[in-house]
Amino acid sequence: MKLLEYNPHRRALLKTAAGAVAALACPLKGWSSQQNPDRLIAAPTSAPLVLDFGPPTEVWAFNQQVPGPLLRYRQGDTLRLKVDNRLSMPTTIHWHGLRVPVGMDGVPWLSQEPIAPGQTFHYEFELKDAGTFWYHPHFASSEQVGKGLSGVLIVDEREPIEVDRDIVWMLDDWRLNEHAQIVPFGANMRDASHNGRLGNVVTVNGDIGETFMVHPGERLRLRLINAANARTFALQFQDLEPWVIALDGHPINPVRLENDQAVLGASQRMDLIIDITGAPGDITQVIDRAFGPNQAYELKRLVRGARALAGKAGQPEPARLPDNPVSVPTLTGAKRIEAIFEGGAMGAMRGATINGEFKTIRELVNLGKAWSTNGMVPNDVHFDPPQFTLELGQSYIFELENRTVWEHPIHLHGHSFQILSRNGKKLTEPVTRDTVLLQPEERSEIAFVADNPGKWLFHCHILEHQSAGMASVIEVVQ
Repeated sequence: MKLLEYNPHRRALLKTAAGAVAALACPLKGWSSQQNPDRLIAAPTSAPLVLDFGPPTEVWAFNQQVPGPLLRYRQGDTLRLKVDNRLSMPTTIHWHGLRVPVGMDGVPWLSQEPIAPGQTFHYEFELKDAGTFWYHPHFASSEQVGKGLSGVLIVDEREPIEVDRDIVWMLDDWRLNEHAQIVPFGANMRDASHNGRLGNVVTVNGDIGETFMVHPGERLRLRLINAANARTFALQFQDLEPWVIALDGHPINPVRLENDQAVLGASQRMDLIIDITGAPGDITQVIDRAFGPNQAYELKRLVRGARALAGKAGQPEPARLPDNPVSVPTLTGAKRIEAIFEGGAMGAMRGATINGEFKTIRELVNLGKAWSTNGMVPNDVHFDPPQFTLELGQSYIFELENRTVWEHPIHLHGHSFQILSRNGKKLTEPVTRDTVLLQPEERSEIAFVADNPGKWLFHCHILEHQSAGMASVIEVVQ
């Protein structure tokens, strides 16, 4: 069996659909009544990522699951979880998109001491915001996430929107060799200086099965999560017209997909409402067009069942979800800060400062670095000193500028922000997110209230870019 047979662009050998449907199509009622685990165990295991009858892939996973256990709570609940480390290296958990106390944020040395092999850490915090979130390590994150350590965390609204089914698709990719094993991690400056570690196998909830069963007449809430190290997805739902109701867990006024595509940079999330129209037996292709028409491929087939349902499809457009209790920045009097991202292959960066000393780009590459923020590259361990110091309670507008030829999903820990503009054009309605996807040579303004004290990571979520220097620290001080 050759690797080419696994490639998503030529899906010749696939799993049976039954397992994929069971994994993806859990009803809301069943999930809401589930028993969340009281601990997550990070450990090596194996998973049949490619074929049920082929060689299993050696992975790292939480509780022997890829993805890890789906955690589901209600807004206002308190999450209490112990994390046991049974890996060969330290680890942590970062609760991506959740506004947590700094000691619970999971960034090694910055937020907590890493969890050593054989040790346990107790996470406990209130779930302030409803929405679609996820969790993953922040220690050697390129390798640990790339080997499978991630999972879904859903915080239900106090009054969830009415749908027939509430579904999660966790999108990921894997770089596998011809034996279905993960290509070893190591110093790879091509990945680090280009567009990151792209995989050659794409999965949905750890599965490459093509078929997903739907029923004419039903209304779906589809929660999309991009857990890939570096890949951007741009999903087109062929003959359907989804509504977007939330981005990165935060509500927006329901709107049809822009350019008929659900675009998610690494780490981003999007909640859709999809009314299943058509007749029994009809098929809708879900196509990923992120890399252009020559590399488009079919991610899923939505196959209508033989029986139509008298479901909620065709009802009026969905209402806006209740807003989360995120502080609204005051733009008049907001302090402005510039953050310029430079470097990478084919870039113009001549050098940057690391550990207080200027290094040429050649010297930086020898250190495994290729990117900078405002001409600064963090040290390898502690990310100190903070690059940006903010006053508690003050509103800020960050002017982000991507001076590279690569896209960058820029993520801020501990806060959510409003996206105000792109390339000088103001958005009609500011959008609240925790990650903004900057296109090459793009500028964007984001605004937020510095209302969560502590030291927070501010970085590109292409994990190889982060490890190669595109990371900084924002400290919010009293």
